[in-house]
Amino acid sequence: MATLWNSTAFRTAVDDPILPFLWSIKIALEDSKCSTQNLCKLLKDCIDKFKDNHRYQNDSRFLKIWFLYMDASVDFDSVFKGMLDSNICANDASLYVYSACFFEAKGRLCDAETIYKLGISKNAEPIKWLEKAHTLFLSRISEICNAASSQKVDYIESATLENNGINPWETSTMNDLLKKINPLMKKFDGYRSSTKSYTGKVILSTLKNASRNKVIELGGMKYHIKGCAGQGGFAQVYKANVNNDSDDVVALKVQKPAFAWEFYMYRQLDQRISGRERSSYGFAHRVHLFSDYSILVCNYLAHGTLQDVINSYVVVGKSMEEVLCIYYTTEMLHMIENLHDVGLIHGDFKPDNLLVRYASGNLTEDGFLDRTGSWQDQGLCLVDWGRGIDLRLFPDHTIFKADCRTSGFRCIEMQENKPWKFQVDAYGLCGVVHVMLHNSYMQIVKKESPDGGSAYHPRLPFKRYWNIELWKNFFSKMLNNYPCHDDKRLLQELKKSFEDYMKSDPQRIRKLKELLAKQRVSLCSA
Repeated sequence: MATLWNSTAFRTAVDDPILPFLWSIKIALEDSKCSTQNLCKLLKDCIDKFKDNHRYQNDSRFLKIWFLYMDASVDFDSVFKGMLDSNICANDASLYVYSACFFEAKGRLCDAETIYKLGISKNAEPIKWLEKAHTLFLSRISEICNAASSQKVDYIESATLENNGINPWETSTMNDLLKKINPLMKKFDGYRSSTKSYTGKVILSTLKNASRNKVIELGGMKYHIKGCAGQGGFAQVYKANVNNDSDDVVALKVQKPAFAWEFYMYRQLDQRISGRERSSYGFAHRVHLFSDYSILVCNYLAHGTLQDVINSYVVVGKSMEEVLCIYYTTEMLHMIENLHDVGLIHGDFKPDNLLVRYASGNLTEDGFLDRTGSWQDQGLCLVDWGRGIDLRLFPDHTIFKADCRTSGFRCIEMQENKPWKFQVDAYGLCGVVHVMLHNSYMQIVKKESPDGGSAYHPRLPFKRYWNIELWKNFFSKMLNNYPCHDDKRLLQELKKSFEDYMKSDPQRIRKLKELLAKQRVSLCSA
């Protein structure tokens, strides 16, 4: 590392502000009594001070500071990601060669390969040196690479790098995850699995056409089908009475091919979401897995979906009242905050997957803000966890790259083929709010900002009688400033802005109570 200091010999701190740090680091490296902890702090202080300084972005001395910190740090993955985020020597082959060698030395061969490819894709100079280093790397680990290509190296035990995302919904990914968690799944209450195909008296493939009054026998119980409650490309959901008891109603989700993942997600919700919040995310009683079909037994909510609420306004040529939009927006912000805080992502956030919950008694004005009393049972329930993501099954700071293909709910990162994480739920929430406000799917446009940059906004304008600043702040931050790894503070700030607006005028809560009561009577009698 001698060259780190030689080039600074005739400079001063005035014209080269990083110089004092370089000399301090040099002294620390030469001092045998200097602890790793103190060295780490010194290196981190230097990085924090200059990482956003464009002057040092392509300075090889600063790059070496990062490498020293990566070597001394326990969380070297985050240090490398930090270099990519700060665009440090992004076009310098040294970044990729030295980083790849570091990861190779740590036994992280898959990541080393990814780094080489990233550098080559950026045509980092000198490119011939980079390509030669990559060739030598492949030569050194040819046997391992061959094994990896046939066995598909388990990326779950390898860090995911910032410019290379995993598709969490790919069949092979799901199968690998299910294989990994299978021993845990077997211990879950309600897990029933068979290697044989389904052989019940009712042919499941015919249920779609004529399901009413058919009886499915599973695990010693008889489910009397009362009708179809919903359907998708691979699954149908049926309303059923258990053992012909009209007071014991469940939803049966019949899916082909068999799919255990959703049951796993429900059990993670049981373990991670507090009891008070748990009713906002749906319940699964049990799952019956066969070689060809799976049948998931869930709670049945009889009050329809948020899409049904929206449609009730569409059919009469109206839009949902703003105070009701604000209430449901606040509820969804709260739900996503709790969900992401425990390392879970829904992945398919849309009005059809939000069931409506009503309080058992009359709503009062007390308890609205802290969701106590009758307000605790009032709200929404997020269901359909087939696209759910458990972040604890992936390394820290993993990002994803996949397209949900759901029109109107593809986040900006999906539209631009970029990595994403929490943004998938954030954009879905924006899409739901837009449908509530405008009765139409959200389309976004990119506009120039006053600071010379650009920002995304919904194409449709806000109505003049709305609280425009409130909605502009919401969409602007959710579409443009959404954090990839920790979104709790942003969600809390936005939630508070809506809550403050509601409590600033008692009339708004009274109006909301009236609208919810009217909505319940209208939809439940339909």
